[in-house]
Amino acid sequence: MSDVSSFKMNFQQQTDSAEEDSTKLKVDTTRFQPKSKRTVFSALESKGNDVDPKKLAIFPAFTLQQYLKGEAAGLYVQEPSGEPGTVQNMFIRGTSQPLVSPREQFATQPLVVLDGIPLVGEHPFAYDIQQFKFDRIGPATNTLANINMDNIESVQILKDLGSTSVYGPKGVNGVILLTSKKNSTVRKINFESHIGVAQPSGVTTVNGRFENDFRRQFYDKYTANGSYSENDSYPLYLSDSLNNDFFGPANWNDKYYGSALSYSVNAGISGGSERANFRFGVGTTTSGGVADNTGADRYNTRFQINMRPTDWMAFTAIINANRVDRQRNRNVRDRLSQVNYIPDLSSPVAPNKTKYSEYLAQFDKGFDDNRSNIVEGLVRLGIDLGKFKFNTTFGLDHNEGYRDIFYPRTLLQTTNYASNYYGYSRRVFFDNTATYDLKINDVHTFNFVVGSSFQYDTYKYNYAYAYKGSNDFVKLNLLQSDPNRSDYLEPFVFRRELVWKFLDKTRNNQISFTGKASYNYKEIYTFSAMLRADASSNQQPTNRWFYSPILSGSWNMKKDFLETNDFVSDLNLRASVGRMGRAELFDNYAQGPQYTAFIGFTGNLIAPGYNGFGTLTRPYNAGAIPYGLEWAYQDQLNVGVDAAFLKNRIRASVDVYAKEDKNQLLGVPGAAEYGYTTIIRNGMSISNTGVDVALAADILPSTQKVSWTSSLNLNFNKNKLKALPGGLSELIIGDRLLKVGESVDSYWLLKNEGIFNTDAEVPVGANGQKMSYNAITLKAGDPIWKDLNNDNIINNSDRTLMGHALPLVSGGFNNEFGYGNWSLAVNMYFNLGRDLINQEMANRFDFVNREGLNNINSVREVTFWEKRGDYSKYPLYNPWSSAAPYQANQDIFLEDASFLKLRTVSLGYDLTKLMKKKMPRLERFYVYGSVYNVFTLTKYTGQDPELVNYTGYDSGYGIQIPRTYMLGVKMDF
Repeated sequence: MSDVSSFKMNFQQQTDSAEEDSTKLKVDTTRFQPKSKRTVFSALESKGNDVDPKKLAIFPAFTLQQYLKGEAAGLYVQEPSGEPGTVQNMFIRGTSQPLVSPREQFATQPLVVLDGIPLVGEHPFAYDIQQFKFDRIGPATNTLANINMDNIESVQILKDLGSTSVYGPKGVNGVILLTSKKNSTVRKINFESHIGVAQPSGVTTVNGRFENDFRRQFYDKYTANGSYSENDSYPLYLSDSLNNDFFGPANWNDKYYGSALSYSVNAGISGGSERANFRFGVGTTTSGGVADNTGADRYNTRFQINMRPTDWMAFTAIINANRVDRQRNRNVRDRLSQVNYIPDLSSPVAPNKTKYSEYLAQFDKGFDDNRSNIVEGLVRLGIDLGKFKFNTTFGLDHNEGYRDIFYPRTLLQTTNYASNYYGYSRRVFFDNTATYDLKINDVHTFNFVVGSSFQYDTYKYNYAYAYKGSNDFVKLNLLQSDPNRSDYLEPFVFRRELVWKFLDKTRNNQISFTGKASYNYKEIYTFSAMLRADASSNQQPTNRWFYSPILSGSWNMKKDFLETNDFVSDLNLRASVGRMGRAELFDNYAQGPQYTAFIGFTGNLIAPGYNGFGTLTRPYNAGAIPYGLEWAYQDQLNVGVDAAFLKNRIRASVDVYAKEDKNQLLGVPGAAEYGYTTIIRNGMSISNTGVDVALAADILPSTQKVSWTSSLNLNFNKNKLKALPGGLSELIIGDRLLKVGESVDSYWLLKNEGIFNTDAEVPVGANGQKMSYNAITLKAGDPIWKDLNNDNIINNSDRTLMGHALPLVSGGFNNEFGYGNWSLAVNMYFNLGRDLINQEMANRFDFVNREGLNNINSVREVTFWEKRGDYSKYPLYNPWSSAAPYQANQDIFLEDASFLKLRTVSLGYDLTKLMKKKMPRLERFYVYGSVYNVFTLTKYTGQDPELVNYTGYDSGYGIQIPRTYMLGVKMDF
């Protein structure tokens, strides 16, 4: 891409004052056509990778992931919550690792490049000190929440190695390329603003009577005379039907759900000359959540200057400064996972609005401040000596976050809690590229590129939390301070004995050298060969370097033998094949056998010292790290075709790919006498094969008064585990089974075939023993789980792989209509072949264990008083059975979560011609009204098939993705 484009061309693209002729917000009907400034080597790139940012800019999104959902073939976006500013996941052409922990979640995200700055992502190393891993400590704000689509000129999704190889190992998961709007050589002013109202979906609230009626079914069936005996430990909050707090009006939703305002104001000015020009922009965006008073605010500034002091030298400087503030949810689970101990959970928050308001008022006595500051900067110097060009770039991406918390004692059973977090992710890079163009004649053209890259990534956090006050759940003796001493602690000061401090820092340095040669024959045949050498400090010293070869080629069949054919407008065949290294995120793999601080107490997983003395232990729970660990890498083959017909009225881009991520690290069982639970080994391989399709057609061309453009993008992807370290055929990790030859996103479940109504129905084996589950004899009221190996024993051998947490098919379907100055856009988004575990319903039916265990899994939020799901689907098992009949890992809780969403309906009117008479400098005046998240078609019985985390388990904690009504205006002068 940029490494084969001339420097002068790059500078001219930044300063080009020509604007789009069309002032309507509609799909770019030329998006699959060759751009006028493409070089002959651009034929190697897919023409179906571009996304129209003008259409995205009218969507009330707060994060880049929300903008891109359903907009590009091969890009799948997962939005686990509608809470503004939270983390969402992106996967390009499937997952390269089994998603069993936050490590894999972060390691599979694509690289985002903004104006040549490869943005640094979050690092999951802070999870190592967390007892509960629901959210990362700190603000946990989406690191891509600072992207303002109103500033973006182009969006490209790069998927094959032929296009991502220039970004090296950090681009191995795919690359999202963002380019901001160009500078202008004449003064231009742009202004965009929208205001919208987000509305929650209707909910069905319940109270204690509903819960009693629900539980009565089980007591009537499995207890003597249906009695709520003392031995059953029936909860007190459900025992008194005269208690108006729990049996009165269930109107808590009036305080929890509500409409929220969203708005945005952005303005920019650009001007100058061909020798020196600039662009400056500012903006603010507020996104309100429809539940729990959540929301997020963003403040953007951007400045770019281009200077050309001579014809052969050019200089560019860019700086983006952003701030994101987030109002987080007040979930009990998230709060308790933060404070690291569990108080009495025998009673949930009452469903009565008055009592719930009293509970919310306690938060006003404390605070939970979350803010992030993001600064991105770039300085580029270019030399253009005709055939020889040289570019040097220095850049920085710094993303820092703060979280300050105080929870009053009224929220934590007489114990105050305070914590402070400061952390940052920083990437500094220095790139150099030299190109030489050699045109022998009109037949033979060569391009040569050599480059070097130095990247320095640093991740750090300082974290401390403290308690005050004696509590049964804090098992420490409080020392009494002497008021006669100078260091006397005042009564409201957090005592030293109850303060815990943590800090950690990790680095990753990468150095790369690149050589690339490209050849073009008559602008028909193009070939390219690249060789990369990458070294990472996260690799062991004996395997520091990795060498990556990539070959690409294209054939312009239209120009070769269809040049005079009027039906075929464009026909280009592309192919690329190669290998790219996959660098590790964690620096501990580079160290070999090691010690670590690991003496947890009082709920802490890691404590760096005891009584003031530093302590080190072997990291037995983390797995042994041997010598000789090698680079993981990806092999990929991509074959694509771009075609256009009937004077480009019909456009298509189809890519068939096969990629395999090989030699990846995984913890496997080791010798027990060494004390480690696992040993880290190379050898895991996962393949992803599939097809990307992008189709577009001008059914009614824009040259007519009535226009209609329709486009479809979809991806079909299937993954498979090809190998495990040490030649293993299968491996159990938590509640997941990795089995060679099977997909890595499947669930490992028991197959349910009904219920044992009597003890006599329980089968008896050849040994005379009744069927058992993990040594527990099954009885009446227990599930009939299929005995796959016919040994009359139900255990892990009877679990089978079922379903897919990631969709087999995903994509979007867009239609743009025009009538005169009117435009109408309809956008749909779909997932097919995707399944979820409805864990929320499993928890609801497993009320006995949730009442009896006072741990984080016993938490019931105020949404406990909201009826979700189809209760009639599930048999009435005996909830007191030791066989855990309502465990989530069985197929009765596996549901088809395929869906089709009408995501956007937008109606706009172009007032440019009407207003231009009064404002001659006006170039565009466009007003629009839109509705988002209009409806969802799905078989899923849970809250929303999108509201699920990367594991595929729907815990019910996802806040609604709201329906939003919006009015907006866009003006250019």
